[in-house]
Amino acid sequence: MDKKENIEYWLKTAFHDLDTAESLFQSAHYDWCLFIGHLVLEKMIKAHFVNDNDDVPPKLHDLLRLIEKTKLYPDEEMLTFWERANYFCISTRYPDEKLKFYNTCTLEYTESQFNKIKKYYEWLKLNLKY
Repeated sequence: MDKKENIEYWLKTAFHDLDTAESLFQSAHYDWCLFIGHLVLEKMIKAHFVNDNDDVPPKLHDLLRLIEKTKLYPDEEMLTFWERANYFCISTRYPDEKLKFYNTCTLEYTESQFNKIKKYYEWLKLNLKY
């Protein structure tokens, strides 16, 4: 895969996952909506990584560590949210955290967090020049 194809791969799969997260939200699978939402942001950041480094992204899921490897300059509000969004990824993978996360994911909480995911998805998309 050349650089452009690699970037487009990450963008295409992020868009697909965003659609999946929307379906999960609509069907009240709030914990999984946020889990997939984390993947959306991760894939968008990985598209930036490819663009900025001409390399395959590292196999990391930590949004903050990935951001550090790009030329993006998110503000404090974004960084704070992305730190919280890392929990969406981890909490669904470990049984001891899963129930706690499930109980956190009310309609109101999920809607608020998912709206931020969509907002930052758009920001990442707008800031990608390749």
